[in-house]
Amino acid sequence: MSSDLWSFSLTTYARPGVEDACLQLQSAGVNVCLLLCGLWLGDRGVACNEQRLQLLRDVAEPWDADVVRPLRALRMQWKAVAKKDAELNTLREQVKTLELEAERHLLLRLERSAQSWPQYEVTDLTVWLEGVTAGAVHLDRDALHQLRVAATGT
Repeated sequence: MSSDLWSFSLTTYARPGVEDACLQLQSAGVNVCLLLCGLWLGDRGVACNEQRLQLLRDVAEPWDADVVRPLRALRMQWKAVAKKDAELNTLREQVKTLELEAERHLLLRLERSAQSWPQYEVTDLTVWLEGVTAGAVHLDRDALHQLRVAATGT
């Protein structure tokens, strides 16, 4: 188990099926950084409650809205044209790198928010996964299940 959220996220995201599941859930409105944080906290045995979920949402939502999503939108906007324009493609790759760095900073903020929470209290990820995906439109339960299986091996 990775001790920090960034390392955990990189390791988890690289597992088979996780990237696809995360992208499907993201298209339904799930914040993937918040989702990975929920997996990390669940893996560490941190108990989930509404107060903790709300604190994490309060950290994630403004940064995601003001920093991550605008970078992602710009990167996606340039996708088709960049296939035919090498210079634009280079800029698009730089925006992609900046987007990933913004996500790393968000994960660091989430980790700092949760660092004092006691560990090894519970063993079920379900409450965290349901909590961080609450409010998603047309939530893909299969992707959520696939993510749980791929991320935990269970």
